Amino acid sequence: MRISLRSFARVTAAATTTASKPRKGFVLVEVIVAMVLLAVAVSSLAAMMYSVSQSGMKATGNAYRNGVLMQEVNRLEGLPYDSIPVAVTTVTVSTAPYQHTRKVTVTQPVANVVKTITIVITPTDTKLKPDTVAFTRTKSRTSKVLCTDCPQG
Repeated sequence: MRISLRSFARVTAAATTTASKPRKGFVLVEVIVAMVLLAVAVSSLAAMMYSVSQSGMKATGNAYRNGVLMQEVNRLEGLPYDSIPVAVTTVTVSTAPYQHTRKVTVTQPVANVVKTITIVITPTDTKLKPDTVAFTRTKSRTSKVLCTDCPQG
């Protein structure tokens, strides 16, 4: 069997001349596809950044709200029992960083023995949720050893 090398050389020469032809520039379709891919990637990152920033703002608001609640609870637990008036007090704080309305309700279900205190913190920003804490204060019994005619004995 005889193979002609002459025709083989012609095929390879023709293939190399057409493949080595330099490209003159980008095709418009390639640019459009690249821009669409970039737009999809950037828009998904923008949505994620918006979500993260909203979560951060809510977490900051929750931290401020918890701080205000704990400050008020600590203040009312530190006061003597007889110094806590039975009333409803509403205070509006309009200064930065946490604008809110604080409502403190003190009731006395059992006279001179128990006081129930409810604190409601309502943020001015509607994106943040209000919070409530309730606790009970009781009057301590004192032992008066030297008092012989006292009712508590």
